[in-house]
Amino acid sequence: MNKVPTQEVQLKAMSGMPMLLLNIFGIVLSIVAFIVGVVYLDQESFVLGSILLGLSIFYWCVPLPLLFMGLKTIRPNEAMVMTLFGRYIGTLKGEGFYFVNPFTTAVPIPTSLASSENAPALEPETVAAKGGNNNQHRSSRKISLKTMALSNNKQKVNDRLGNPIIISIVVIWRVADTAKAMFDVDNFAEYLSIQCDSALRNIVRLYSYDAADNEDANERSLRGSSQEISNRLAEEIQSKVDVAGLEIMEARITHLAYAPEIAAAMLQRQQASAVVDARQLIVEGAVGMVEMALAKLSEQEIVELDDERKAAMVSNLMVVLCGNRDAQPIVNSGSLY
Repeated sequence: MNKVPTQEVQLKAMSGMPMLLLNIFGIVLSIVAFIVGVVYLDQESFVLGSILLGLSIFYWCVPLPLLFMGLKTIRPNEAMVMTLFGRYIGTLKGEGFYFVNPFTTAVPIPTSLASSENAPALEPETVAAKGGNNNQHRSSRKISLKTMALSNNKQKVNDRLGNPIIISIVVIWRVADTAKAMFDVDNFAEYLSIQCDSALRNIVRLYSYDAADNEDANERSLRGSSQEISNRLAEEIQSKVDVAGLEIMEARITHLAYAPEIAAAMLQRQQASAVVDARQLIVEGAVGMVEMALAKLSEQEIVELDDERKAAMVSNLMVVLCGNRDAQPIVNSGSLY
């Protein structure tokens, strides 16, 4: 049997200020009734005095706490998920001071969530008493709707070629549906963290760390296609956390490196590739310079060179232009023959 996802309903609540003023007026009236009742008792008007004292005490025991229990304060980008006798009746949203049914209760955030590294998702109502353990918090009953960042620990993953790499991501997210977040998953922050790890592994195994030299120039890689990787990561994570009522706004790679066991070998490979590219550029430039030198000598008729002397000159110029060290000049006072 498929479970029907919970849908968020915005709770319509009246302003709390009229009820607060009414409650204050009731407090004053009950104090006056108590004083008048004591006066009547002193004058031996036991019936009227007892009634006034009884009403005063009854107000302080029943209506007063109930009316105060119904007052709720919501700050910007906060929400409270309300239930009435175990049934979800709506989510209280929007900054302001409200009065709700005193018998409704706000669903508490899981205790493990408040102690996790994702605690910024919560708005704790109170902290431990002074002198107590700072790690002990009362359960929060307010969900933050702010945009938050989740940065998971670095993890080792194999890329498309099987090379182990160390990678980590940061995910920008927010709670979009408070009802799903509270009722459809046990702990939405931990659920998001686990799904981020799973999605990261699924995406990384489709790409190599870097495009190989002998591959197509359009080949996608983790290092060269950061925007495409980010988009696919965000889509993958979003598809997994829809059930939790979360919205993924962005996902980006924050750390990318080869694992230590192959980092040295890959560095040598990159260095060798750079040396080969540099040598190729040097040789191409040297050939052009030799060609230009021979053309200028022939054009200006400075010296007549036969094939053997051209070959010797080309050899000398190539050694000078392509050598790793400065050439040592040698003056030839004789002849080649």
